[in-house]
Amino acid sequence: MDWMKSRVGVLGLWVPLLAVFLLGVCQAHPIPDSSPLLQFGGQVRQRHLYTDDDQDIEAHLEIREDGTVVGATHRSPESLLELKALKPGVIQILGIKASRFLCQQPDGTLYGSPLFDPRACSFRELLLEDGYNVYQSEAHGLPLRLPQRDSSNQDPASWGPVRFLPVPGLSHQPQELPGFLAPEPPDVGSSDPLSMVGPLQGRSPSYAS
Repeated sequence: MDWMKSRVGVLGLWVPLLAVFLLGVCQAHPIPDSSPLLQFGGQVRQRHLYTDDDQDIEAHLEIREDGTVVGATHRSPESLLELKALKPGVIQILGIKASRFLCQQPDGTLYGSPLFDPRACSFRELLLEDGYNVYQSEAHGLPLRLPQRDSSNQDPASWGPVRFLPVPGLSHQPQELPGFLAPEPPDVGSSDPLSMVGPLQGRSPSYAS
């Protein structure tokens, strides 16, 4: 009987230790840099940059394959941009279709470069309360703005900030494999929306137009 009591005593000592071990293993730990508000850590966003400030027309920033940067009225594959954080408050902007980085010359001229130049292609990103953003060349201090028709005689130092609205990029539709048809959506106006009875089942008169 004494050996059984001693064995039970030893097991009793192990129970609290096992509980402490399991409690430590099961503790949840936060994911580092998981907040979408952080502007660093290599975060990547796909956006269209839309502006209606000081423009002849509403425009989206578009980087073309020949390196020119223009304002387009409608969103297009050339206006889909990849914004990647380089460090707190500083990003690089890549035209996805053209595979060119948005860069700025000392005179404020924008161009698309196939190679990333940290001095010419880094922009500070300032988030405004109304959801718009303001971008400024980190090296030259000039605001990011689309080419103006009547800006040939303007001094870049007199340029004011231009607001851009980052519009989320449209998700790509999955391509259908040849020989396979995509399933049709259920007919909610039918008494057999999932076609479990048969194709001859009529539409419900309650939903007939």
